[in-house]
Amino acid sequence: MALLGRISASRFKAVTQGGCVRFSPTIASRLRQIVFIALALATISLTGCGSSAWPGAATPSTHVPLSPPPTSTSSSTSTSTSTTSTSTSGSTSTSGSTSASGSGSTTTTTTTTTTTTTTATATPVLLYNGTGTSSTDVAAVEAQLTTLKLTYATANTSQLDAMTETQLNAYKLFIVPGGNSITIGDNLSKNATTNVRNAVSNGLHYLGICAGGFFGGYSIYNGLDLTSGAWFNFYADYFKGINKEAVEISFPASSKLDIYWQDGPQFTGWGNIVGKYPDGTPAIVEGSYGKGFVILSGVHPEAPASWRIGMTFTTSLAVDLAYADTLITSALNGTSLPHF
Repeated sequence: MALLGRISASRFKAVTQGGCVRFSPTIASRLRQIVFIALALATISLTGCGSSAWPGAATPSTHVPLSPPPTSTSSSTSTSTSTTSTSTSGSTSTSGSTSASGSGSTTTTTTTTTTTTTTATATPVLLYNGTGTSSTDVAAVEAQLTTLKLTYATANTSQLDAMTETQLNAYKLFIVPGGNSITIGDNLSKNATTNVRNAVSNGLHYLGICAGGFFGGYSIYNGLDLTSGAWFNFYADYFKGINKEAVEISFPASSKLDIYWQDGPQFTGWGNIVGKYPDGTPAIVEGSYGKGFVILSGVHPEAPASWRIGMTFTTSLAVDLAYADTLITSALNGTSLPHF
């Protein structure tokens, strides 16, 4: 509108010809410029400042409904046939010139049918989005699952409360993202956390990010306790009054990464250390609970560009997101990462 105000209204003098109104060529040119600028501004307002995605073709979501946990079943049938043939002949002769002879054959066919049925999990990942989770972190994890082309379902608080251990074990990986671990635990039933813990013990894998890392450990606030009694405190910078920052994480076999941290835990006392904070405390750990594989992360490699505004990172967004993919893939497949 400021641009329009710079153009004097007197310069928009119209000329009437044959009942039609036209503007001079100069004015028509300026009007085309104004329309172009207005369209450009409209596009920016729809996209949002700082957005990394402009309008266009989006990657198709791999999200599917939660209930029932979908499975795919394939079967194969093989049939074998065997034939048995029996023949009998006999002859009888008497002095009275009476002769008798006989022959016969019997064929028996046996058919054996063998059916093999294989059931495989069609939806490998269950992502928790219930009370206490951060909606923006849920969206960030969903974006990475879609990038990896992993089909996933989501469960809110009431849905997870209603799920049985058998239903949970229909999935390969359960992810709890960032948020508030106390709120997450307090809003779930004790039965729900017991079912999750038992499912992990029987082979379900677990990835806990930030609040999900706290929640995966022992807590008086209805934590999962996949750590056999080990509980976790905040990373030291929390006690310095810092709530979010780019933190340099070191790894045993690769370069350091600057990764987004926000009130996340450190995991002293449990698991193999995959990544360390600058003070040497564990930032990312892995271990087992029964038959299940567990990864806990106190940092957010999946953090989108909008979270990084106002911070200085030495690591690019693409590199951090690639490491988020590594954590998800490792947790899904139960593949151990290099550790100290």
